[in-house]
Amino acid sequence: MKKLLLVIALAAPLISSAQKSKTGPKVFDLLIGTYTGNDANASKGIYVYRFYAERGETAYLNEVETDNPSFLTPTEDGQFVYAVNENNADGTGGVSAFKFDKKTGVLTPINKQKTKGSPAHISVDKAQKNVFVSNYGGGNLQVFPLNKDGSLGEANQTIQDVGKGPDLARQNEPHVHSAFLSPDEKYLVVSDLGLDKINFYRYKASKVPALTPADVPFIATAPGSGPRHTTFSADGKFMYNVQEMKATVTAYTYDNGKAKEIQTIDMMPGNFSGTNGAADIHISPDGRYLYATNRGTANLLVIFAVDQVTGKLSPVGSYSTEGENPRNFMIDPTGNYLLIGTTNRINIFRIEKATGKLRELRAPIKVSKAVCLKMVAVE
Repeated sequence: MKKLLLVIALAAPLISSAQKSKTGPKVFDLLIGTYTGNDANASKGIYVYRFYAERGETAYLNEVETDNPSFLTPTEDGQFVYAVNENNADGTGGVSAFKFDKKTGVLTPINKQKTKGSPAHISVDKAQKNVFVSNYGGGNLQVFPLNKDGSLGEANQTIQDVGKGPDLARQNEPHVHSAFLSPDEKYLVVSDLGLDKINFYRYKASKVPALTPADVPFIATAPGSGPRHTTFSADGKFMYNVQEMKATVTAYTYDNGKAKEIQTIDMMPGNFSGTNGAADIHISPDGRYLYATNRGTANLLVIFAVDQVTGKLSPVGSYSTEGENPRNFMIDPTGNYLLIGTTNRINIFRIEKATGKLRELRAPIKVSKAVCLKMVAVE
């Protein structure tokens, strides 16, 4: 009997370890893109912190200097990271490639390429064939091919938007703000804030040019709304776009490159008289809640419940971001934490999965002008 109990006792940790492995990674590298500058307190480039998802705790690992890496995208395998180098001074910028060591958090520069404008967003396909750069300044989308060593080739496709929107202070020319692949990666969805348009392109990774207009090449958002970022439901049946200038979120049904509007909902109450600057949008991993940030004078994170059948949204509440200018945020892969980058820090909130509501953890990361957050699994 004693021998049997000993065998069970020895086996228990093994069973626990096996069960734990099925739940997915619990340790991640948090990559932080920033706006840089010359003053003593300015950020220097990309920062890397270890994120422990079981406790919501972080630890500094490394940093690498690069100009205004305001948006980042790691590859699916976490071996490479690509960053825009946003330059608002003269409307030109670039894109940089880095080799990434997940164990140490070290980013090693590989090469750079110039962009045809000032880039605001970058994304990469799972096959690691191309990166897509959205040039806000310049109003165009560029495709950069990737080499096997992770380096960036010269852009082999540039799609230039033409026109203007109704708000001549903000929309006197095209402003391509983001490009997101559909879940099946057959289409690229591109938001043009300057033209109140969402463009759709069919994507063929191995072809040059890789992008061709979809059967329905674009849809319009409300005049003066300024579409900025897009996200999809996990099953790909619904698409959501946040509009910066009106602080609205539009829900669409989505099917094979075609989107149909089903709802547009305000992020702010009707009596709000401040300045809007809606920025980012994400759905919780379980698909039950959608979150979006509003900058301007609001500095809020707004929560909506997602109807699992219709895809429509209903308000849940809002939270102060406890910092100004919340451009970008992310939900960690476990769905337990939400991290928001602000002007002078990154705040970490615990998510109550049953309600979607948040509880702030008193352990912010002190990074100046944090504007993009991404995670790579370490385990």
